[in-house]
Amino acid sequence: MAAETFILFSVAGTTYALRSRDVAHVEMIEQVTAVPNAAAFVDGVVFSRGAVVPALNLRARFGFERTPYGVSSRLIVIHHAGRTVGLVVDAAREFAVIDDGSIHPPAAALTGLSGRYLEGVANLGDRLVLVLNLEAVLEFSDPVLEQHA
Repeated sequence: MAAETFILFSVAGTTYALRSRDVAHVEMIEQVTAVPNAAAFVDGVVFSRGAVVPALNLRARFGFERTPYGVSSRLIVIHHAGRTVGLVVDAAREFAVIDDGSIHPPAAALTGLSGRYLEGVANLGDRLVLVLNLEAVLEFSDPVLEQHA
């Protein structure tokens, strides 16, 4: 059975996972510059390691209430399908190896609006971890993100 390394992070009290192969780096959030006419879940753009990167707020993307950035807030910069995007999360400080066989498809009750962002649910010790489907999270037509694709 194959296993992959994931970066675990939290949004609104729930633990999510991204495959580490999609993550370029994780950094503290310093300054986000607002951009006119951006999608409601795009906080703006950030300057990260020499590049201007759109900052997508996962709280807003998932329909949760926005909160001010805190000391544990992080920007997870991902490279996926030719795009570079920063994901704003509440905290990110853990790696985990998850066997493919322990990732189960989302339950039928989760396949609505919120469930479409999930690839599956993994049982990791005594907790459940929601594995993100990056294709779905990044699937939208937004000029701010498209120009950085």
